[in-house]
Amino acid sequence: MKTLDSVAEGVNKATVAFGSNMGDRIANIEAALARMKREGLKIVKLSHLYETEPMYYNDQDSFLNGVCLVETALEPLPLLDLLQTIENDLGRRRIIDKGPRTIDLDIILYNQEHIQKPRLEIPHKLMLEREFVLRPLADILPNAHLPPSFSPIASKRSIHQLLRAIAERDSSMSPVFVLNPRLPLIRTRDATRKTHVMAILNLTPDSFSDGGFHTAKDLETIKSTVRDYIALGATIIDIGGQSTRPRAEYLGPEEELKRILPVVRAIREMKEAERVAISIDTFHADVARQTSLAGADIINDVSAGLLDERMLTTVATLGKSIILMHMRGNPHTMTKLTDYPEGVVKGVSQEISERVEAALAAGIAPWRIILDPGLGFAKDQQQNLELLRRLRDVREHPDASVPLKNFPWLMGPSRKGFIGKVTGVEEASDRSYGTAATVTTSIEGGAEIVRIHDVKEMVEVTKMADAIYRQP
Repeated sequence: MKTLDSVAEGVNKATVAFGSNMGDRIANIEAALARMKREGLKIVKLSHLYETEPMYYNDQDSFLNGVCLVETALEPLPLLDLLQTIENDLGRRRIIDKGPRTIDLDIILYNQEHIQKPRLEIPHKLMLEREFVLRPLADILPNAHLPPSFSPIASKRSIHQLLRAIAERDSSMSPVFVLNPRLPLIRTRDATRKTHVMAILNLTPDSFSDGGFHTAKDLETIKSTVRDYIALGATIIDIGGQSTRPRAEYLGPEEELKRILPVVRAIREMKEAERVAISIDTFHADVARQTSLAGADIINDVSAGLLDERMLTTVATLGKSIILMHMRGNPHTMTKLTDYPEGVVKGVSQEISERVEAALAAGIAPWRIILDPGLGFAKDQQQNLELLRRLRDVREHPDASVPLKNFPWLMGPSRKGFIGKVTGVEEASDRSYGTAATVTTSIEGGAEIVRIHDVKEMVEVTKMADAIYRQP
């Protein structure tokens, strides 16, 4: 039986539930977690973030809820005092019992102890009826058991089993993910969700299909293009200054910044772009830092942090979202690294889950991670087609070290070489029909984001595919 026993003498393990339903809920939660860290609480595990309807007092907005496992030298009551101080400092006002709050921090488990005091009861006395506690708790401690003295019957079941007892597998409680504060949250279990369109804006002279079309010297033309993308329906603009085609010439971060930093600043100043997320296609940590400070929201790293060991900690410090793409080697070597002894589905699932582990260990919150299987990167033609056919199998593969099914997925098939080989279309810019088929397949497979060049055409394809494959 797995418990929450201390890791060392004088170190206690406590599970803290957090929630918010007022103001910028994500910002409130992330501020509380940052404050907990500054106060000496070591956060060792963090759940997904779930949107939940209010309980007990219904005349209030929906909550975002999650849990974290912390290590601390504090005893239960001093820990409670610290958490309540953080609540108060972040603006919580206790006016209505179980009513709206900027932040709520509750100790729900403490080692393997059953504590009953006037101010504190652990485990929380209502936790067995609260899916919004058990579901995130099952993310981080699925096999843990409650103290027998709390509930002799419940203690015989794991947290995962307790969750199953009160919630169906297809529960409407949805994990949520952040693009930027101005856009709706991505809800991966929401069958009615609309697919986000990420429009590619390359500032490179040597990209495989549109190199040299845009440069940072012509900001007015770029702004006009971005206005068109937004008007057509793009919600994410992905800016790249470094080509990642096979055998592309490497740029240093300084040259990459010269290409893209003025464009980021120009787009962020556009009124039309207020509700659009800016993504930066880079594997340089320095580029990620400077562009984020200039207003970028997402870092799209084709190497998932492998080509710059500072990338993951940099993104964590910045508090930005990251796209972790599967790739082996680098653009110079990846075409020779296509051997997957147990199949490409299992290989990609296992290897990308390792990068998720690394991102979480670096301090990136689960709700700020988006995954990409990396079509065209270290895959041959048949492997690309298999990934398109079996995206659901990739995200739900049982051998992944970190469960991947709750994370949002991005698919980037646009104009790729394997489309040209299948269709016989040599010119990359003429591959829109083949791209349309791959975008439709990606949406059927559950992708939340598609990354494309032909914005007008692919927005139409996305709308049609959503109408077919998403519930009305």
